[in-house]
Amino acid sequence: MPLIPEEPQIHEKAQGPRATPASGRTAPTPRPVPGPRPAAPPRPGRPGPVRPAPPAQRATRDTAATPGPSGPAAPEATSAAPQIQLIPATPDGALDAAEEAVDLLLDSGRTPGDVLVITTGELHPWAAHELSFGDAAYWAQHDAGDDVFYTDATVADRAASRAVVVVALNGGPEAAAVTALTAAHSRAGALLIVCGDPQRINSVLGAGV
Repeated sequence: MPLIPEEPQIHEKAQGPRATPASGRTAPTPRPVPGPRPAAPPRPGRPGPVRPAPPAQRATRDTAATPGPSGPAAPEATSAAPQIQLIPATPDGALDAAEEAVDLLLDSGRTPGDVLVITTGELHPWAAHELSFGDAAYWAQHDAGDDVFYTDATVADRAASRAVVVVALNGGPEAAAVTALTAAHSRAGALLIVCGDPQRINSVLGAGV
């Protein structure tokens, strides 16, 4: 498989300046245009609501602002290999880079149900919070398919295909990166975005993922 470019190419028409750059980034990355940000749980050390907005509320607000294909099974999802884009980031900055990529996707017209995010290290705060209510409730939100779904490399094989899959290489063993990228590549219908070390990503993808 050809190696991927080392510069992000996420929908040029939606790029724009952002007030503050993500921490730990190793190279400039595209920023979403200013606008409302979907509700998200607070990160450790940051003030915010105790529980993130329910998926249905977030989906309603985003789809009303940016019309696009509805549901996770977008018409463009085909058997063809997805386009692969790379956002260089350190392990500490990979999750922030992934969230900025999600914001840009939503701002450019994607519906929340189009997007799946996979982490390789620490769980995304939303996933950790929702799993505290039980495995069944967590996966029920995945099955509803009306919001961005965050999962971990260890259980990514349970996730259904979506038009766009974003991988955050935010730590974890090498095996987790291989598992996450393999699962992401097979589940991305149109676009696979990987946030992490370019050399590491090229090594895994070049090995035939």
